[in-house]
Amino acid sequence: MSDTNRTVHIIGAGPAGLMAAERLARAGVAVTVHEAMPSVARKFLMAGRGGLNLTHSEDIAPFTGRYGDAAGVVGPWLEMFSPTHLIGWAEGLGQATFTGSSGRVFPRAMKASPLLRAWLGRLNALGVEVRTRSRLIGRRDGGWVFDTPDGERVETPDAVMLALGGASWPRLGSDGSWRDWLEAEGVAVAPFRPSNVGFDVAWSEVFADRFAGQPLKPVALTHGDRTVRGEAMVTRYGLEGGAVYALSAPLREAVARDGLASLTVDLRPDLTVEALAGRLAKPRGKDSATNWLRKVAGLSPVAVGLLREIPGELPAGADKLAKRIKAVRLTLTGVQGLARAISSAGGVRLDQMNQGLMLTAMPGVFVAGEMLDWEAPTGGYLLQASMASGVVAADGVLGWLEGR
Repeated sequence: MSDTNRTVHIIGAGPAGLMAAERLARAGVAVTVHEAMPSVARKFLMAGRGGLNLTHSEDIAPFTGRYGDAAGVVGPWLEMFSPTHLIGWAEGLGQATFTGSSGRVFPRAMKASPLLRAWLGRLNALGVEVRTRSRLIGRRDGGWVFDTPDGERVETPDAVMLALGGASWPRLGSDGSWRDWLEAEGVAVAPFRPSNVGFDVAWSEVFADRFAGQPLKPVALTHGDRTVRGEAMVTRYGLEGGAVYALSAPLREAVARDGLASLTVDLRPDLTVEALAGRLAKPRGKDSATNWLRKVAGLSPVAVGLLREIPGELPAGADKLAKRIKAVRLTLTGVQGLARAISSAGGVRLDQMNQGLMLTAMPGVFVAGEMLDWEAPTGGYLLQASMASGVVAADGVLGWLEGR
């Protein structure tokens, strides 16, 4: 298809919107991208500050399972734009990648900015127009109305794609403010909830003062019938980190339902209770408890501090102490809010659109990215699905323009 007299406007210049813009422009469509912020892809750049996690190398079946209840919808997106496709796309922009020991895939530059610069250069070469400080304020008489530095501007494209993000990190542009007007258009939107987020724990002042900012690693966290190995970070308010985020959905629902949630921490997941008890049977001698546990059990000071957070004295017997180390039970008393969440659950319900991600209540209007009601843990799954949804929505737009 080559039809540059057909116009598509994409609202939102994050990964989903930019990926759709690239695919549409390659098909010969005239594409304009609107971004309310002064610059594009702010959350993408923030995510890349500590090393941009593009995707994950695990097999596609467990990969798809990371999307929980939305796996049946997200799975076809990943078939259209798989982790292999994403890696090839990044390397096509001159950004070589590598797979870390955890299976996560990163650009060798370990930053988002070089990749974004190359991407914007490609989009410019394809003729994509990017308008920053162009904020959608509504629809009027069949047109789309934008507030811009030059005043109000009304656009009447042949199709529109919304990639407005979820409701986490609102200062970066994803504030969920689109929910009200979409609902007014007859689109059902699930309430926003924080995802990949920290949880409150009522630490003692002594523990919080001494250990806030220190990691617990490696640990295994268990909630219900799910166990996740990884790292957790102690904060003044409680716990955060990758292993916590992987359990954030069931933990969040437990807190919402019961007002609290139970989390069990295994401080030595690589040892059985029996093996650990054997080590703890060695005499303590003149060592302090902290030094002795460091030497014989391999526990860090923060891990020993966590053991002491449990009411009562440390168990005296090796077997009982081993069981305590392998199962420190914490009570989570609350969830951090959307402003501190890495991502959000909720958004446009998945039954509100067709397979091409066109809203059934708004023909010619497509949606993609985190504004849809799906969630996934960190580890490359968020970016992968966002970009894949942009590809699917772009193909949906092309089909719409062709009358399919």
